[in-house]
Order: sequence, then C-alpha cells, then structure tokens
Amino acid sequence: MKPIEIIFFIFYTFLLLILFIYAFHAYLMLFLYRRNKKKFKNECQSLSTFPKVTVQLPVYNEEYVVERLIRSVCAMEYPKDKLEVQVLDDSTDETRAIAQSLVQAYERDGYNIRYCHREKREGYKAGALREGLKFAEGEFIAIFDADFVPPKDFLLRAIPYFNNPQIGVVQSRWGHLNDDYSLLTWGQALGLDGHFVIEQVVRNVVGVFINFNGTAGIWRKECILDAGNWQDDTLTEDMDLSYRAQLKGWKFIYLQDLVCPAEIPAEINGFKNQQYRWAKGTSQTAKKILPLIWKRKDLSLPIKFEATIHLTGNLVFPVMLLIALFTFPILVLKVTCQPARGYFLALSIFSLGALSYPLYYLYGQKEVYPDWKKRALYLPILMGGGFGSSIINTRAVLEALLNLKSDWLRTPKYNLTKKENNWRGKKYQVNLSLLTLAEILVGVYSFWTLFYAFKENQLAIVPFVFLYCFGFTFVGILSLAHAFKK
Repeated sequence: MKPIEIIFFIFYTFLLLILFIYAFHAYLMLFLYRRNKKKFKNECQSLSTFPKVTVQLPVYNEEYVVERLIRSVCAMEYPKDKLEVQVLDDSTDETRAIAQSLVQAYERDGYNIRYCHREKREGYKAGALREGLKFAEGEFIAIFDADFVPPKDFLLRAIPYFNNPQIGVVQSRWGHLNDDYSLLTWGQALGLDGHFVIEQVVRNVVGVFINFNGTAGIWRKECILDAGNWQDDTLTEDMDLSYRAQLKGWKFIYLQDLVCPAEIPAEINGFKNQQYRWAKGTSQTAKKILPLIWKRKDLSLPIKFEATIHLTGNLVFPVMLLIALFTFPILVLKVTCQPARGYFLALSIFSLGALSYPLYYLYGQKEVYPDWKKRALYLPILMGGGFGSSIINTRAVLEALLNLKSDWLRTPKYNLTKKENNWRGKKYQVNLSLLTLAEILVGVYSFWTLFYAFKENQLAIVPFVFLYCFGFTFVGILSLAHAFKK
C-alpha cells in the first residue's frame, strides 16, 4: 500500500476508536442502571420546619413565557413568610413591563417578591445569579429558567433532602410540555430523557461526579459560596460550579421521580443555538476542571475516567463529522486496494458499538413512558439529528479549545404548549447561519457516498451512510424552512 493510503487507514481507525469508547460508555451506563435499579428510590422524611428559600428566575427577553414562569413559581406550596422570589431580569424589551407588573401585583398580595434589572448583562446568566445571591435571604436557592413550570409541591418534596448537611444540591428530572409538538421536539425529548432517566440516576447512585442542570434544582447557599460562587468564564456555569462544589466535598441528590416540565425548542435554529452553547460550555469546563481532577490523589481512576468521559463527550461531534467526510475515500480504497481487505475485516469489530446509543435511549423511554413503543419511532430523528448538528457543535468545540470568546446565545421560547400554538411571526427567531449551507453540502456529499456504496455493492455500510444523508439533509433543510417562516 502507498504511504498516503496507510495514513488514511490509521486516521480512520483512530476516529472509529474514539467513537467506540463513547459508545462503550453508553453500554456501561445502561449496565450500571440495570444493576443498581433497586437503589434508585430516595427515601426522605417530610418537613418538620420550613427553612427560608430564595427562588431565582434569571430572565432575558422572554415576553411569551415570563408570565407563565412567575405565576407557576408563586403558586408553589410553601409558607409565604419563608419564600423569597427574585426576578433577575436582564431584558431589553417588553418583558420588563410584563415582569414588573406581575411582581407589583404579587407584592400587593403579600408575596416577598423582588424585581431586579441590570442595564448591562455582565456575565450573562452567571452574572445575574451572582448578583442576586448578594442579597438573597434564603438558606437555599432554587433556580428556574424561563421555559420551566415547576409543580406546586416542588419545594415540599425537594427541601427535606437538605436535612443531610453534606447535601449541596437537589436536582429534579426535566419533563416536557411540548414533546409531541413536532418531529424535532420528539427527537429532542428522547435525547433529554436518556440523560435524565439513565445517566443522571447512574451518576448519583454509583458516586461519580454529577452535574446540576442549570435549572429545576435547589442549591444550598453555603455550597455555592464555598465552591467559589457562579463564574462566567464558561458558557455552562452550572456544570462548572457543580464540579467545583463536588471537589470541595459537597454531595448531590438527583430525584428521578420529581419532574419539572419545560418547553422544548420547536424552532431548529434556536435549538442549534442551545446545542452550540452546551457543547462549547462543556468543552470549556473540561479544559478548566479536568486538570484539577487528575491532580487529585484522593480520587480513584474510575472516577477520573468517568469525569473525563462526562466533560469531553462533545468530542464525538467533530469525530462524527470527520467520519462522515472520510467514509467516501475509505470506500474507494476498500474497492480498489486489494491488500486492505484484511484491514476492513478487522474494522468490523467497531460495529459492535452501533447499537449502544439506540439501546440507551430506548431503555430510557421504556422506564418512564407506558407508550414507549410509539415514542421509539422517533429515534431516527434523534440519531440523524446528532449527525446533522455535528457541524455547529464541531465549531463550538474548536472555539473552546482555541479559547475563542462568544456571546451567551439564548434559546427562544414561544409558549408552545399546544399543537395549535405557532411561533411563526413572533420575535426572537434566530437568523440563518452560513453553517446551514455546510450542512446541506455535506448531506449532498453523503448521498454521493451512498450512491457509490450501492454501485460497488458495499451494502454493510449503507445503513450508516444513510444516517449521514438523512441527518445532515434534515437539519439543513429544516433550518432553511424555519428561517423562511421568519
């Protein structure tokens, strides 16, 4: 074989090996979930006394959902004299007037609620939470983003777990207000459920690092301050503070049976903003936190390994993109290079990882939904969307690695709790990105790879290439369609 061919084979094998490691991790999570299933129930006594709780509501230009948020929080069952609500509003539009009016109305009804506005969004969400913490009256800090609707008994069910003085955070499971709104929301719901139904439970039970998910949870104020407070040097301030708190010795509790529903992004360009922010922020946190973890002699090797997989998980996106791009030249080499036949036979071992993520997500559906078989039909949307969003997430990872700064990109919410609700013509819609063109081009390129695979009778790889075709084309075309709706 020629040197360039050998280089191709080595590089492609390296990519598959990385992907296989993360696929194996999905198998591991599923195995640990089943093995520890009986340990998942958290037992807790009811409240005998009611500690002071501050509820923080970080808001930025949320005209369509801010009223829903404030009303749901004020409807929670908790003694009024023990509850403080902070509306941390950085808005620059009509959201301010709506929020101020509601706050004044609840103040007249005897609620301890305060409206806080910053002229400059310094530090974005982390900055708002940090500012509110300065004058928070509560011993415990509950946080809800604008797209969440906490159940009335949220505090009554979560606060008792803080009877253990080592507990720094109680996190609930995210539910969905609009998972059946569209194909896009169905696919996202499956992905979120995999994280909250399987991964978060396993992390909590086996004692590895777990993360606060930014909302629908409660912090002990002392824990926040002891861990160094909210910091804005990453786009995932929640992940960052979670690791710093656990490195300080604080424990987290995850409650799978306490569900806090939220609105899933129904507009794909807004969804891609969210994915970009999560991917970049988590990668920034990995650079910041992993050196501290690997220096700690009191942490076992499995715990360090798990933290590394957790924080570097977004590396799969540039790997997936490169695999999609390199599949065609590898196919050409397989057809034209006779000495490489043994290599491709050995390469088939990596196909063992192909079922890991489908099984992982399907099992998450089976655990919490009676109609899980119906929901399973939307799995191709999730899997294809993973490839389709790999371009914008690759950009996010590269920017994090290169220390390139960017704004905290918000995810628009439109109060889409019913199918007849529409976001078309409303404010906040995200502009079309030039990366959409790249998504469509890679989709076309993948179709050419698919054609070549059929032409040369390389049928074993067809299902994978079809997933590339569907994913990139679906995300690219839907991005164009939603941009034109604007």
